[in-house]
Amino acid sequence: MALLKCVDLTKKYGKRIVVNKASLYVKSGEIVGLLGPNGAGKTTLFSMILGLVIPNFGSIHIDDVELTHVPVFRRALMGITYLPQETSVFNGLTVGENLEIVFENLKVPMEERIKRVRKLLKDFGIFKLRDQRASLLSGGEKRRLELARMMTLNPKFILLDEPFSGIDPLTVKDIQRMILKLKSENIGIIVTDHSVSEIEKIVDRLYVIHKGEILAQGLPYEVLSNPKVIDNYIGRELLSDISKDKVDEEL
Repeated sequence: MALLKCVDLTKKYGKRIVVNKASLYVKSGEIVGLLGPNGAGKTTLFSMILGLVIPNFGSIHIDDVELTHVPVFRRALMGITYLPQETSVFNGLTVGENLEIVFENLKVPMEERIKRVRKLLKDFGIFKLRDQRASLLSGGEKRRLELARMMTLNPKFILLDEPFSGIDPLTVKDIQRMILKLKSENIGIIVTDHSVSEIEKIVDRLYVIHKGEILAQGLPYEVLSNPKVIDNYIGRELLSDISKDKVDEEL
């Protein structure tokens, strides 16, 4: 079992502290949610984990290996992948080519490349779309393709930045099922969103970040019942809508 751990991460721009001593962890086969309003520090925290931003203080580890100053591409090779909120498909390529190009860059032999592309297209329900231009896909179909493309790298940990943004409710459920499937394959997942109801359904644990600091952490219902979280983030009027059940049997 692998462990991705962040300890006391701090990022300052001039005198402004954007993230202040934030600590979190995620294990293999676990989904962790990171909730917070816009400007709370979620994106900066993700950027530090990915290596896009270097912290002023604190450290990042996979197991006993420190990654704090390891470049982005090496972190990817060590198993950290990222799905941004904005669509990242190659619109000028077909669905199949979006996956093939990754394997080509990884110098995967042709026979294995064809086999793995075919499997990923089937796993993520886009095999019938393999010859279609990515630019013609719906928002949900693009999300499926992006998830499939991440899996070309055999990740240990996946960071998902608002994966339910811009897609319809039915497709949200499909994406939730796919995320749960990735969990069952022993991948550790950190997912961020501003929608309490969508993220609460699939996570094992929650962190809430507010003004750059971790406000609360723990099991979903415990965190969302925390008075500090209610007062500073979700609001008391939303508490009654939060289910104690993590996910329906149908999900």
